[in-house]
Amino acid sequence: MTVRDSARLLERLERLASQVVTREELVARLERAEAEGRPLRVKMGIDPTFTEVHLGHTVPIRVLALFQEHGHLPVLILGDATARLGDPTGRNEQRPPLTREEVEHNAATYLEQIGRVLDVAGCEVHRNSEWFGEMDFFDAVRLAGKATVARMLERDDFQKRIQAGLPIHLHELLYPLMQGWDSVEVRADVEVGGNDQLFNLHVGRMLQEREGLPPQVCVTTPLLLGTDGRKMSKTAGNHVPLLGEPNDLFGKVMSLADEGMAEWFRLLTDLAEEEVEALLAGHPREAKDRLAREILTAIHDAAAAAAASDEFRRRFRDKELPSEVPLVPLPAGEHALSWVLREAGLAASSSEARRLLSQGGVRVAGEVVRDERASLTLTAGAEPVLLQAGKRRFARVAAAAD
Repeated sequence: MTVRDSARLLERLERLASQVVTREELVARLERAEAEGRPLRVKMGIDPTFTEVHLGHTVPIRVLALFQEHGHLPVLILGDATARLGDPTGRNEQRPPLTREEVEHNAATYLEQIGRVLDVAGCEVHRNSEWFGEMDFFDAVRLAGKATVARMLERDDFQKRIQAGLPIHLHELLYPLMQGWDSVEVRADVEVGGNDQLFNLHVGRMLQEREGLPPQVCVTTPLLLGTDGRKMSKTAGNHVPLLGEPNDLFGKVMSLADEGMAEWFRLLTDLAEEEVEALLAGHPREAKDRLAREILTAIHDAAAAAAASDEFRRRFRDKELPSEVPLVPLPAGEHALSWVLREAGLAASSSEARRLLSQGGVRVAGEVVRDERASLTLTAGAEPVLLQAGKRRFARVAAAAD
């Protein structure tokens, strides 16, 4: 068994955790686990609501990795059942339910993505459909009977809706019970989640006590702000996906507002506080470059981080093109520029391409084009045309040979 240093674990946890409920209980659990020669069972659940795991998710995952490093057992719950219900956290309306097929599609690469930060092979992994899939309607009613409506309505999100006169759907009250019941099923000693999960984590404590189990310790982490200073989310478009291409990931970190760097250094790197303070006191661009390299090294490796840093400097600081620009053959003739951008992989759809055009985010042969109805003529034998969308996406297009 890994040699444990509980004092060091608690010291490092101070940097990542915003609340520990309670610290005294955690210390007691650590001492008891060491005396019994067993690891703590440290649970975290993640719902496959979208296809991507982003940097915001990695903060609680880093806490799991910290416990794992000190000899404890991460218990990872893929919430394929809870994802179909949808956690209403932070929302003023009910979350649209997902189908089983949508959840399975989203979950396909979750373990691979989480594995960038955590040794998944050393974890206990469950899908919560293992137990919820076996329940019938009357089992669900019995679960609902373990809490009161008044207790569920204490949740901050629901209080805000009540005050605003907005509806709360009955099924939404079941989500905290489902997440809490996960803790009963896996007999969690500790549960880790973002600040917005504290209510759900407390429900886990309550249900464990009612089932005659010791109540879990709740560890919450700050919600990482996105590149624009708002809560990181795919919906807001300010997220940084873990499986992003290294150059793109590096560029997204470099787009972070200067004010956000201190928090990102604290939550996403292991650099000493003194070194972080020295970096922040220097030039913001150099500090951000170091931040991006630290993050990429953790997710990929040092070589990928160094290459992405060099590429970013060459492309943006030195105003050079990327070292590799793909050549995309397209049919000869006149085409809508929005269609060309989509076919060249510079926009996910023609509508996104038109939006980029209207915002001045498209260059053709170095010139900004703002007309959403613009066209581009490709002539057989002519030189390829350089296209740029945003700051980091380039392609050359040319008429395909017959």
